[in-house]
Amino acid sequence: MHVVVNAAQSVDGKLAARNREQLRISGTADFDRVDRVRAAADAVLVGVGTVLADDPHLTLDEEDRRVERLRNGRSGHPARVVVDSTGRTPTDARVLDDAATTHLLVSEGASTERREALAEAGAEVIVTGSDDGDRVDLASGVDALAERGIGRLMVEGGGEVIYSCFAAGIVDELHVYVGSMVVGGRDAPTLVDGEGFVEGFPTLELVGTERLDDGIVLSYDVDAAP
Repeated sequence: MHVVVNAAQSVDGKLAARNREQLRISGTADFDRVDRVRAAADAVLVGVGTVLADDPHLTLDEEDRRVERLRNGRSGHPARVVVDSTGRTPTDARVLDDAATTHLLVSEGASTERREALAEAGAEVIVTGSDDGDRVDLASGVDALAERGIGRLMVEGGGEVIYSCFAAGIVDELHVYVGSMVVGGRDAPTLVDGEGFVEGFPTLELVGTERLDDGIVLSYDVDAAP
């Protein structure tokens, strides 16, 4: 499994404003870049917080004639993956429509009732628990996705799930668009939230920079040899 994290942040590292409302940080050129990254993936992963806040569809633009070329001959949209420990995804969420397969990673703490309701709504529910049973074990979750034919996974956030991916040691690439804006706010979500690291920080190697719109894309290999 090859895992690529992609995100857009302000100069001060914020993904959204303190009220959690989505911000337009990048522009058309970066949207095109993200389309290419998404189209190259077998699946796109977000956390349940993103689903609750934005109700994303996580599909490609079907009217874009580049889609078939970007998908390199593969038909349809990439699969969708939601990390949702307790099964909070609404049964009418757009990610549960029939546009693409949706895998829902839940913990052993998710109730049977919620698992069944989400399966009935169209999700392929995968149960994978951590030691305490209340959180998704992302490492084993990625293994389960690989068994279902997913070889390249794009992670689109938010900050909690991106931290969890780094903490699980599953990230291979990181691409960050840094837009020319300052958001501020101690409670505004950042690129990597969660508990944070005090040791064992992920090792990054800067492998590329690209100016797009009024910002820059920073590309890193993760866990590269020092």
